[in-house]
Amino acid sequence: MNNKIREYQDKFVMKTYAPNLLLVKGVGSVVIDDENKQYLDFTAGISVCNVGHCHSKVTAAISKQAQELVHTSNLFINEQQPVLAQKLVSKGFDGVVFFANSGAEANEGLIKFARKWGSDKGKYEIITMHDSFHGRTLATLAATGRSQYRQGFAPDMPGFKHAYFNDIESIKSQVTDKTAAILLEPVQGEGGIIPADREFLQQVRALCDEKDILLLFDEVQCGMGRLGTFYAYQSFGVEPDAVSLAKALGNGFPIGAFVVQRKHENVLQAGTHASTFGGTPLACAAANAVIDVIDEENLLENCQKMSKIIFERFNDFVKKFPFVETVRGKGLMCGIKLDRPAAFLMQPLREKGLLALTAGESVLRLLPALNISEAEVESALNIIEEVLSEVEV
Repeated sequence: MNNKIREYQDKFVMKTYAPNLLLVKGVGSVVIDDENKQYLDFTAGISVCNVGHCHSKVTAAISKQAQELVHTSNLFINEQQPVLAQKLVSKGFDGVVFFANSGAEANEGLIKFARKWGSDKGKYEIITMHDSFHGRTLATLAATGRSQYRQGFAPDMPGFKHAYFNDIESIKSQVTDKTAAILLEPVQGEGGIIPADREFLQQVRALCDEKDILLLFDEVQCGMGRLGTFYAYQSFGVEPDAVSLAKALGNGFPIGAFVVQRKHENVLQAGTHASTFGGTPLACAAANAVIDVIDEENLLENCQKMSKIIFERFNDFVKKFPFVETVRGKGLMCGIKLDRPAAFLMQPLREKGLLALTAGESVLRLLPALNISEAEVESALNIIEEVLSEVEV
């Protein structure tokens, strides 16, 4: 059967990825392959399984809802969606929520929200950051500040400008009377695990207030508790006008959302934006359970505690290994910058039982579940240190 699965993968699945490991089971922070080998998963499905694989409460919620009502469309109210909207609003600023199915859709929604808001003012341009990543649709690709993702898909959708992250003067130089919004990630993920400077975000917020510009935060990867606060922006003390979520919202069940401040609740009205599958009873049941788990198991506190352990060891690695240049990240969004591409570390880490990621070419990226245990953290760090010790300088 496993050989047949691999044959089907090679023959029938479009080669937009190049996977070579077949995973068949996951429990907590452990996944198991088709040969029954166990791995510590410090990818969490790329910051998706924030409460671990197959959490019993999330699984139970999905199972229960699947037996009651799966889909109705948004032409009708379902019991799960308003509850989820209230939970998301109660965790941050007062506002309203639109539900989608992915991070790219959530960010598309932010873009449409900004353009609709600015349409009567002659504002439509959106400033995003170099090295940002906002999705793979044509609009979110144009917003993305990593040009390699846009190659072969020209022409870029117009209306986007790119400024330098953590550089307020760069942003100011791009602002015109046509600027509707500034869109950024509080911590750049794919760009290399680069946190925003608190002062920089304060300056961007002040600029937006002065120039009548919307401030939009993409928290698809860095939100949902990953920084040790429910919303990433809460780690910096700067409130955006709207924020996007996805990935960890459903812990693997596809769901995305964006939340806008109450003062903007009437920008998108009936007929201006929609989604057939957005906010289904099943997806929202999963997300409601995820938020309950984060609260009931004190996962924000655990995130902060485990983060401290990881970054202390990371700083030791900088001192010990000359090819480790610096430490990056916040919360359980952790990276170490090497003086060379980091991809060569993936296979030896895997062979020793650890799944990790890269970011920005030269960064080793760890995104463990928020309920990772101290023993699992120490085990992963020991594996990393062992692999780094074998690298030729």
